[in-house]
Amino acid sequence: MNFEKKLIVNSDKENLLTELITSMNECVSFYFSVAFVNFSGLQLLLDPLKEVQERGIKGKIITSTYLNFTDAKALERLSEFNNVELKVFVTDKELGFHTKAYIFEYSDCYKVIIGSSNITQSALKSNIEWNVEIIAKEDAHFIKKVLNEYNNLWDYSTLANAEFIAHYEEFLKSLKRSQLTQQMIYENKDYIIPNRMQKRAIENLDRLRHFGESKALVIAATGTGKTYMSAFDVKAYQPKKLLFIVHREEILRKAKETFETLLPNSKKTFGLLTGNYKEKHADFVFATIQTLSKCYHEFSRSHFDYVIIDEAHHATSPSYQGVIDYFTPDFTLGMTATPERSDSGNVFDLFDNNVALEVRLHEALEDVLIIPFHYFGITDIESVDLSDVNIDDIAELTKRLKVNERVDFIIEKMNFYGQDGEKRKCLGFCASIEHAQYMAAEFNARGYKSVCLFGSHSPEQRERYVRRLEDDQDEFEFIFTVDIFNEGVDIPSINLVLMLRPTNSPIVFIQQLGRGLRKHANKSFLTVLDFIGNHNKTFLIAMALNGSRYYDKESLKVAIVTGFANVPGCTHIQMDKISQERILQQIDNENFNSMKYLKEEYFEFKKLNQGHIPYYLVDYLKYDGAPDPIKFIDKEKSYLQFVAKVEKHDKLKTLLLDDLFESAIKELSSMLPLKRIYEFVVIKYLLDYDEMDIHTAKMEILKMIKHVDDDSILHAFECLNQNYYDSGQKKSKPKLFQLQDMVLRKTEPFANLLLNEEYKRYIEDAILYGIFRYEKEYKEEYYGVPHFKLYEQYQMMDTAFLSNFRKTHSSFRGSGLLANGKEYFLFIDLHKEESIKESLNYKDKFLDEQHFQWQSVNNTTQASERGQNIIKNKERGVNLHLFVRKFKQLDNKVEPYIYIGKGDSIAYESERPITVKIKLENEVPASLYNEFTIQV
Repeated sequence: MNFEKKLIVNSDKENLLTELITSMNECVSFYFSVAFVNFSGLQLLLDPLKEVQERGIKGKIITSTYLNFTDAKALERLSEFNNVELKVFVTDKELGFHTKAYIFEYSDCYKVIIGSSNITQSALKSNIEWNVEIIAKEDAHFIKKVLNEYNNLWDYSTLANAEFIAHYEEFLKSLKRSQLTQQMIYENKDYIIPNRMQKRAIENLDRLRHFGESKALVIAATGTGKTYMSAFDVKAYQPKKLLFIVHREEILRKAKETFETLLPNSKKTFGLLTGNYKEKHADFVFATIQTLSKCYHEFSRSHFDYVIIDEAHHATSPSYQGVIDYFTPDFTLGMTATPERSDSGNVFDLFDNNVALEVRLHEALEDVLIIPFHYFGITDIESVDLSDVNIDDIAELTKRLKVNERVDFIIEKMNFYGQDGEKRKCLGFCASIEHAQYMAAEFNARGYKSVCLFGSHSPEQRERYVRRLEDDQDEFEFIFTVDIFNEGVDIPSINLVLMLRPTNSPIVFIQQLGRGLRKHANKSFLTVLDFIGNHNKTFLIAMALNGSRYYDKESLKVAIVTGFANVPGCTHIQMDKISQERILQQIDNENFNSMKYLKEEYFEFKKLNQGHIPYYLVDYLKYDGAPDPIKFIDKEKSYLQFVAKVEKHDKLKTLLLDDLFESAIKELSSMLPLKRIYEFVVIKYLLDYDEMDIHTAKMEILKMIKHVDDDSILHAFECLNQNYYDSGQKKSKPKLFQLQDMVLRKTEPFANLLLNEEYKRYIEDAILYGIFRYEKEYKEEYYGVPHFKLYEQYQMMDTAFLSNFRKTHSSFRGSGLLANGKEYFLFIDLHKEESIKESLNYKDKFLDEQHFQWQSVNNTTQASERGQNIIKNKERGVNLHLFVRKFKQLDNKVEPYIYIGKGDSIAYESERPITVKIKLENEVPASLYNEFTIQV
């Protein structure tokens, strides 16, 4: 008997959840038998279950009480579907129940999936699971046996009616009460080990200290373990005296507990310095800034050898400045979730611009530093029409959102999707105070205990409601708010977030989402319900969820149609069809490179900058979800020119009248984003010193990365000396540096320019932005020569620069193949036109994730030297580097290529041109493969 068979595993290419949803959409009936059903997994299947119910498709589900892992809540929710019959196999100590089978009946066959996955979020999406799918005719012996076994189990199982579920729920509650003391886990404090983020931070801090740096900043999302990281670093560093500073006593107490937990045998004393405690003589002092600022002179300036400043974005304020300027520790560590610039200064400058680590939302999800979220994008009701509303017109927006029918719709969806845990603990984000007050009043009127909180409420009022929300015995469930709950209000147990206003900023969206992502003992995921209206900027939601600051419309569209498959772990993102189609249409209609769009992006960012003009590129490093300022540079040749133009800023325009300053800023901007860091490390040093030799350059570069070769440093010096510019470039570009006897110096005009502090500040900003962004994207790795990172973006000329090409770099363009010695660079366009439908039938294409078919230029023969180097590259020691892009242009802008690594020719045919089959050294990741191959 012939079967169709395949193995389903959870990976970046596929998962069982997708397979189950597809199968449910196509079947005529279904039968599940699983040992466990948790609400975390069931919530992901609620919409498919509703859809099959509406189509009249019936199903049977068997689960069990084995090990008491099945949720009563999941049983209750399943029992509400009138198309599903639900039974429970009641186990005892002797008899276990381990089945994991999903059976789908079709008009002409059956599909059976049997393996290891229960209905839990991790089993369906992220665990290491093996599930085998077999498709066969109804009369196949295998199918008959499966159905027979299923029917026997069904007959043996108990109907899960309301009485059974209530009894089971009460049993689980009593079990929880009686086993409370047994759930404690023995933990030896000596063996708590750092997570991946903490290890990277500690390694980078070590490297910075090794090269003489005395300050550093760590940027990581709330709840990702920054305090533990600092304690691990202190444990390794072993200071004699430590000072830990923060602005709130509550944070301070938790920090002190963390240090005491991780350093139990350190023979150090731990003390608090606050309004109520004056334990100044302790070895490790944990102080509030309010108290410390009144008494820091009582310590000698060198008393502490290690200082930690938590929530370091506050450290630019005057109360901190006196303290920071007074003490002279060997090392100072700053930690923050959001490195916001305030009026009083720049937090990066405070820590000598040394960012030891930056962890944003997607990395935090990947490293499991925060909990996953289940996001449901729901099309708002028709009676709320926002198509002609300016989102900034808060009064009109509020008026249109205050609809009773909408409140009922929100409650209906909230009850349909539910949340993790018995009690709802919800934050609802509204358009205005009036909207938040309305929502709280309407929810209260319907019996849902709610309150509206906003900026003018006192900290005491906020904390009172937060305590009530966290209390499982209190019936209070909802806080409606406008402004983001900043670090002053932290509610770890939040299990539901309602997005009740149109998103007009990816930054705000991510911050609101982040309020519910902190880990908590009683939740395994966050439910996010986003009510998506018909306003003209709904695509901003997709930008926020996509998690990439650097996107184009094609990658965004692919992310949407694949359900944001690139988002790691158990996180689930689901948009209904109407929202999805609306967003795709908007993306098609929008030109992301138009001045109109770029101005809107800029002014939205300015609004989040407290209305201050963001003069500096590093301002864009403050927020997860910030716009990419490189787009502004591309439009006007430098960021300052863009700001001067959109702000009609006379002072900036006057600054830019200085020809050398303007051309220097343009020259530095043209190098952004950096593809290697060497040049900018050299320039940063030369801003303050007259000259630099190769050895000094190496020492400075090694502060940033693990290794660098001498020839690449020399090549960087030669590049800064304009060795590889053509005659036209030399005429039009400023000469900023001069190389003589292997020593690089500033030219006299550039040195004089830097004497002007304002000019220097803007030049330094471009350099720091380049370095920070490079560190973020390339980390501390050494990429060798050629200096290529897999799946990064490159232009043709970059390959000359990054392979230490010693001739004019501008000549490195032309046909699809360029060479530097035995390094061959293949540049490939998958489609000629912006529209796939209009594209020519190219021979260049992916055969699968690890094989690519490439066609040489028309005049290449197999017998020629170049032909031989291509078809016998491996035996001739020739490296074939592949650079691929889907389209040459999008939105009238030339697209970059993506480096997919090296490959070897394994088959070839024809000539003039030769068609070559290349096996890639690295399998292309599923998300990128989808982006290249899916047609939207």
